Amino acid sequence: MTKTPSLGRAGLAWYRGLLQRDGVLRGTAHALGSGWELALDYLPSRKRLRYGDIDYDFDHGVNTTWAAPTLSVRLREIFTRGQYQPSEPELFRRILDELKVNHSEFVFIDLGSGKGRTLLMAADYPFRKIIGAEIIPELHATAEQNITRYHSDSQKCFELEAWLGDAREFPYPPAPLVLYLFNPFPADILRDVLQQIHATFTQSPREIFVIYHNLVHEDVFRSMEFMRTILHTPQYAIYRLS
Repeated sequence: MTKTPSLGRAGLAWYRGLLQRDGVLRGTAHALGSGWELALDYLPSRKRLRYGDIDYDFDHGVNTTWAAPTLSVRLREIFTRGQYQPSEPELFRRILDELKVNHSEFVFIDLGSGKGRTLLMAADYPFRKIIGAEIIPELHATAEQNITRYHSDSQKCFELEAWLGDAREFPYPPAPLVLYLFNPFPADILRDVLQQIHATFTQSPREIFVIYHNLVHEDVFRSMEFMRTILHTPQYAIYRLS
């Protein structure tokens, strides 16, 4: 586990980064625009949208939607340049069914796991272990609660773990890996994460598959020579390290 900076320090580092990257005028405009978007998030129309996939939570007695996030969570999402989005259950199952592996040999890792819905859904497959990595403490705490509460007759993996920290510092186990990324990072952080995945592959060669859902920064994957595409759709792609 890595130490998560306080909200004030995280905000200051974010603003300084904007100024360094965009200059004073554009950086300040970006910050003000983010504040405006944050205010819009609390309009009733946007709040209703967050409850659109609440059936999964009712069925399993958990809290995994992006509903009613606290102000501190929304601020941390802005400062980390990411936003929690729970995966849609039917599409998630379709993605994993496309991955023809012996699940019992693999550790499943969700990078940017938020409240942990993906961890719970992955537990329907007999993975060796399931781990979620999340940088926002409030989401991480909710994921831990969900892991404790979750019960399903179809559950096949019972070793679930939530890890708090920066995904760029995640300690990958030496086992074969299935990595899941639901567009959790901006391009520069994604590039660092993929380089770290390559480093762990180089240090301990084994099968590593990377699932990228919501192909916003697909160009980053294409720039990585060690990523070989084994399946590509308009919604997601599956890569294998080589």
